Amino acid sequence: MRQTLSEKIFSRHCGREVCAGEYVIASVDLVMAHDTTCAWSLGPFSQISDRVWDPDRVLILFDHAFPAPSVDAASLQARIRHFAKEQGIPILREGVCHQILAERFVNPGDLVLGADSHTPTSGALGALAIGVGSTDFAIAMATGRCWFLVPSTIRLELEGELSPGVYAKDVALHIAERMGASGGTYRTLEYGGETVRAMSVSDRLTLTNMAAELGAKAGVVGADRRTAEYLQAMRPGYAVPDLSLFQSDEEAQCEQTLQVQVGDLPPLVAQPPDIDRVISARELEKDGVSLDQVFIGSCTNGRIEDLALVARIWQGQRLHPDLRVVITPASNQVYLEALSKGYLELFLNMGATVTNPGCGACLGRHLGVLAADEVCLSTSNRNFTGRMGSPSASIFLASPATAAASAITGKITDPRRFLA
Repeated sequence: MRQTLSEKIFSRHCGREVCAGEYVIASVDLVMAHDTTCAWSLGPFSQISDRVWDPDRVLILFDHAFPAPSVDAASLQARIRHFAKEQGIPILREGVCHQILAERFVNPGDLVLGADSHTPTSGALGALAIGVGSTDFAIAMATGRCWFLVPSTIRLELEGELSPGVYAKDVALHIAERMGASGGTYRTLEYGGETVRAMSVSDRLTLTNMAAELGAKAGVVGADRRTAEYLQAMRPGYAVPDLSLFQSDEEAQCEQTLQVQVGDLPPLVAQPPDIDRVISARELEKDGVSLDQVFIGSCTNGRIEDLALVARIWQGQRLHPDLRVVITPASNQVYLEALSKGYLELFLNMGATVTNPGCGACLGRHLGVLAADEVCLSTSNRNFTGRMGSPSASIFLASPATAAASAITGKITDPRRFLA
């Protein structure tokens, strides 16, 4: 039977051939939770077992509110630390959980469960990474298995060469506009075509990360040469498997195939409060949308390639004096590389605030919370009401290039004139 990548991975983890639409119980390779969702799972877990199924395959990361910005957050983290010590599970404090999974843990063909909605990010490596609630995480943590409805696949064939100033984030926003915020509900979104084949893994991670914003169960890119190069760079000595095993078969049955032409896309922005309210940056520049804060970071766009782009645009420029600019590298590895390349020194000298790696301002708990009626341009993935602080604040989403250009002018700005 011709199978999609989703069906192949589920088949490997069920011990039999399965297809979209089946309910299955599958073994998992890895389960992950963070400093919020892990705490919520402890009650359900205690009703199932007193020991995790395999402490080497359970990951707990502190990233959403770390270091703790409140007594409540500190108390949750204390509970988790006690549990982790009891179970022999190390707690990682190295940055955003999804970035750490991609850098260090997820392999092509893996089935990964994460108690966070943006877990599909790691699907860029030819894996199946699925976000679940804390109760399902507790079950998987106790048993190494979980139940699933095998999702059908929507194939997105991206064709064309991106114009200067246009990046993976712009493509993701274009897809959101085209499909709508619920267009991928409980599907696997599989990204392919000549555009994706030419993309770096960093850019692919942006696409699969944003699949969650369309309601997708998973986002995937078939493993290829670029996947192998990324894994070998991140993990010296990594033994590359046969990557042909981690791609959809030709003529595999997809629910739908969408052709997406990207050659004429301009830099795009998602307007509040919905991911699919997309407009060109140039149109908003004409409207003169003034900003109070620019946030550059998150599991969507906090990687070294993103910070390099910001540094390139800011060379020889000055940040707008009335603007707060917050930069949060996605991981310690990204932070250290940005430090060695001189990016952090540039950012600090220009007046930006550089925070410790983690989720930072993205979810509105610390390191950049918005006040009433403030306006923020963010490179993150969500702009719904109250996401980053006050419910009367407004959040616009864009690429790191658009964010960097807007930090110079103090208004939402098309980045292309700074990239000439």
